[in-house]
Amino acid sequence: MTGAGADPFRANTVIGFDSPGTILRTREVMVPHIAGLRRAWQVIYTTKTTFGIAVPASGIVLEPTAATDNAISGTPVVVYCPTFHGLGGRCAPSQLLVDGNEPDTSSIAAALVQGWRVAVPDGVGLGIHGLGPHHWLAKKAGAHAALDLARAINSQSDEPKLEAPVAVWGYADGGRVAAAAAEYQTAYAPELDLRAVAAGAVIRDPASLITTLDGGPWSGLAFAGMVGLARAYAHLPVDHLLTDAGIRAVRAASEADLSTLLVEFLSPLAAWCERPDPWNDPVWHYILTHENLGTTTPLVPVHLYHGLLDGLVPIESGRALFAEYTSRDVAVSWSEFDVTHLGAADLGVPDVLTAFRTGFARPPRHHGANPTN
Repeated sequence: MTGAGADPFRANTVIGFDSPGTILRTREVMVPHIAGLRRAWQVIYTTKTTFGIAVPASGIVLEPTAATDNAISGTPVVVYCPTFHGLGGRCAPSQLLVDGNEPDTSSIAAALVQGWRVAVPDGVGLGIHGLGPHHWLAKKAGAHAALDLARAINSQSDEPKLEAPVAVWGYADGGRVAAAAAEYQTAYAPELDLRAVAAGAVIRDPASLITTLDGGPWSGLAFAGMVGLARAYAHLPVDHLLTDAGIRAVRAASEADLSTLLVEFLSPLAAWCERPDPWNDPVWHYILTHENLGTTTPLVPVHLYHGLLDGLVPIESGRALFAEYTSRDVAVSWSEFDVTHLGAADLGVPDVLTAFRTGFARPPRHHGANPTN
């Protein structure tokens, strides 16, 4: 949306030499129906794309009614990475929370009632006019947006204490972003005092997910994945496989939310491409291979969880990432539940909160030994 009805707060902003995590503007907002919430503010901040281009990003910060605090460090920050809501339009989490329509509200509230500040990034390309479509499935862009929002919060804090401890949490695509944040934090944001990461129903291998979903009831997600990754890798000839109908479909999908994608883009990828298996094209094979998780070793404890009956993100995806992290001597834990995709999202919450309480209880990075930093 870029016309007369566009929100000027979300206007695209030319980024100069601002460091990632620099706040550009904020505004206080009302967020309904969330337990444990004292106040909330939307934020526009700087981050970087997969290939290091500085861009503005949006998100929202939720302050707890009763903050957990101590004499040394500030209120703990949980960066919550939501599930996929769409490629464009009014589907950014920071918008849906204000509208009272955010699907992940219960998980966000679970962190708030612990007394933790919760920050929710919209992700690169979502929530800022003219920057879309959302760079969905681009792991590094997602990690940057999450880590830079944590940076932004710490830069905004007026607490006369050490930098607040941080944890990152997500489910499904949000779980993929959380795991990517664990993998990239040491190199990208080493100053953050990251204590723990929790990732449920993680999409480890986008190629496997896309091939599994293509041609089925979730085909719209397969198409959305190709659109999101094409935006992230726009410097490559990513559109050479598209037919004329495919070009028009990409343009329409770029402004579509999840429900629209699932209804209007139900056709298999062969309907939009010149070959039935675009993931085997050399350019796309390169992109998808480079988007696998488990290629870098996290130095922070990671908790993974998954539903045994998950029909959207097969449990083999989570198990493979757990096995890879185990082989790399990551401090990784695993839970699986005899439920579906949505069921595991709820049943996994208590273990996540326990992992975060343990992480936040450790000494600050600059005060005594901290084995994870």
